[in-house]
Amino acid sequence: MSGAVLTLNAGSSSLKFALYAGTGDLPMAEGMVDRIGADEARLTLKSASGESLPVADLPLNDHAQSMNAVLSSLRTAFPNTEPRAIGHRVVHGGANHAQPVMIDEAKLAELETYSPFAPLHQPHNLAGIRAAMKAFPGVPQIACFDTAFHRTHPWVNDTFALPREYYDRGVRRYGFHGLSYEYISGELRNTAPLIADGRVVVAHLGNGASMCAIQNGRSVASTMGFSALDGLPMGTRSGQVDPGVLLYLMDQENMDSTAISDMLYRRSGLLGLSGGVSNDMRTLEASDSKEAHQAIEYFVFRVQRELGAMAAAMGGIDALVFCGGIGENSRLIRARVCERTEWIGLEIDHARNAENARIISSDVSRARIMVIPTDEGLVIARAARAHLAQERAA
Repeated sequence: MSGAVLTLNAGSSSLKFALYAGTGDLPMAEGMVDRIGADEARLTLKSASGESLPVADLPLNDHAQSMNAVLSSLRTAFPNTEPRAIGHRVVHGGANHAQPVMIDEAKLAELETYSPFAPLHQPHNLAGIRAAMKAFPGVPQIACFDTAFHRTHPWVNDTFALPREYYDRGVRRYGFHGLSYEYISGELRNTAPLIADGRVVVAHLGNGASMCAIQNGRSVASTMGFSALDGLPMGTRSGQVDPGVLLYLMDQENMDSTAISDMLYRRSGLLGLSGGVSNDMRTLEASDSKEAHQAIEYFVFRVQRELGAMAAAMGGIDALVFCGGIGENSRLIRARVCERTEWIGLEIDHARNAENARIISSDVSRARIMVIPTDEGLVIARAARAHLAQERAA
């Protein structure tokens, strides 16, 4: 099929993928390799209708082997379809990349230099690219950056109050989840242009969580900063922490950077706050544990606090959009977040919220409250298609 594109999102132990035709927003097929390298590693593949498709019985010990298994499975399911371009999610694009780029060895080397800024994400993203380059020689590889959407931040939202030379060395607020925010911004532009031209706060709430202030389609502030640890509490990530706490842990608890990193990334957030009950909001909502309820309380409080900060960055708010696994599915969290927001013009309609409607604000709410499922994969597919269009026009 002419113009088909493959999208890849490589994590530390997973590889999500989707195959798109030359046009259209729905993938022909999508799937995932989960628990790469473990005995229970498995590959799943589903058609556009949700039907499970057969997969190759091949090793899944690393990203390269997993890519071969994905390739073999897709070729079996779609024998007449070869991807003309491959789009990749890359967490960090540094300070200079505001658009997708085609990857070559020089670009790979550049992206490697950002690994210290995103040590738990960037190396796995790049491993996925290398595996794809080996499996699909000669096929253009397009990198789409989670940081790119936030390159429009004004300087005051892009810096820390540290000695200025650190800013020049790359210690600055990059922001993340940019592919999700780009999708939501584009969806508003297509379906609600008056809102898209205004002041919108998007709450991307999931196992990874952040919020973004978008004014006239441009990111002006984000809760995530130098790393994907900042801002809201997440499934296992801490969110904002006083730097003095980290100094205390080093000086008084004798924790080194590896131990602190493990705690902040893997043992904090909802999991840590709930005393180990779960990092999954669904489990916490169903739990009778006091600690689980306290974890929810803290999560809601932080979202409300950042909502006020994002609105202040724009001088007001015209719409609040929920997306992400929690934002799209948790009626409880949406209702709780909107409990004390009348002061900025937000009033939820509980019946609409219970129905999971697209618009869940009341008729008298000065600002609109919306639920829009995000689609980062489609943003990547569109970038890959745009590259093919440029090739044809050249």
